Amino acid sequence: MHEDINHWLTARGITEVEGLVPDIAGTPRGKIVPARKFCKEDGMRLPESLFKQTVTGDYAEVGDDIEHDMVCRPDPATIRLVPWATDPTAQCIHDCFHHGGAPVETSPRYVLRRVLALYEAEGWKPVVAPEVEFFLVKRNLDPDYELEPPIGRSGRPETVRQTFSIDAVNEFDPLFEEMYDFCEAQELDLDTLIHEGGAAQMEVNFVHGDALDLADQVFLFKRTLRETAHRHEIYCTFMAKPMQGEPGSALHIHQSIEDLEGRRNLFAARNGRDSRLFKHHIGGLQRYLPEAIALVAPYVNSYRRFTRYYASPINVHWGYDNRTVGLRVPMSESRDRRVENRIAGADVNPYLAIATSLACGYLGMKDKIKPTPPLDEDAYTKPFVLPRELFAALARLKRCEPLIEILGEKFVEMFCGVKESEYETFFQVISPWEREYLLLNV
Repeated sequence: MHEDINHWLTARGITEVEGLVPDIAGTPRGKIVPARKFCKEDGMRLPESLFKQTVTGDYAEVGDDIEHDMVCRPDPATIRLVPWATDPTAQCIHDCFHHGGAPVETSPRYVLRRVLALYEAEGWKPVVAPEVEFFLVKRNLDPDYELEPPIGRSGRPETVRQTFSIDAVNEFDPLFEEMYDFCEAQELDLDTLIHEGGAAQMEVNFVHGDALDLADQVFLFKRTLRETAHRHEIYCTFMAKPMQGEPGSALHIHQSIEDLEGRRNLFAARNGRDSRLFKHHIGGLQRYLPEAIALVAPYVNSYRRFTRYYASPINVHWGYDNRTVGLRVPMSESRDRRVENRIAGADVNPYLAIATSLACGYLGMKDKIKPTPPLDEDAYTKPFVLPRELFAALARLKRCEPLIEILGEKFVEMFCGVKESEYETFFQVISPWEREYLLLNV
């Protein structure tokens, strides 16, 4: 392994390597190491408490209090250039292990590997295609101020809906041209770029492929786009609901199952119709996604996105080519039969979002769970099924034993501890709404 990496680094004249570990939030942690030293060591050392760190920088009081180190070993398949670096620099995603060799169960990348191993044992290979939505916004140096759309090439911000507008995307051509150059240098397999329904809200689609590889690509893409936006003096945000009165941002996951040889889509029967496995997969998503929602809506802000008539699902109905449901089946040939999970927000950790979606489908296939009939009407007129806030979502996750068994008891305990700590921090903040409507009226 080290010989392969050393050859790759030498061939490109790399002088330093960024060793990356995705944390619970899906942000990169790690170390920057001189290239000559990177290949001589048996992985880098980082504290296991990295996975206890909250998005506010605090540490959740959960798990072992002893500060254990873990060994982080590079995955050679993930080594890529850092195209915006001044000096020749590489980046490489690492897997985390205890000193005895066992994987660190609280690592999000391991959680996805764990789910994929269950599929492999059944002779199944998941295929996924993520779609990532995001907003471009003016630089916001004071968090007390609301976010605003940025200034484009015209010198004016967007003030009206520009859904699917080519010209509105072209307002930010210099940014997106550089983004595509950076992504190509990193071999991130982007497909299409479109303007979504919000002001300066965009969506990037990825070409379908291996679940772990696509999680890696989304992880690197979010980092890349933030960096590109900074270079153009604006922000890119993946918040689920960054602006009042605007739609939220999602991470839609198209998913299907092939045999291990990749010869056949198992979601289609021999006659081209939906297979039983396909229906059971949808049944599992319907049964378990409401219990797992904390994993795909991990912040207080995430639940602001679940609003009727705002292009965001509020339940787990499914239907053919119906964009109001949580689980949409696009019209396609049998070889492309898939289901699109529309529930996860753009603020998710991509490893956990994909692992959770596949885990729910796996349980449906193993337990032969039947779905409801497909819905061919407006799902926004149906009752809410998804939890409306984080604390209730965490309570449901902690009671769901089948999901805990698949994702790992230690991981779920750690995840819930981190999210409860973040919730308590949020709860101490008095909002402008409270001062506006309660200060003199109650």
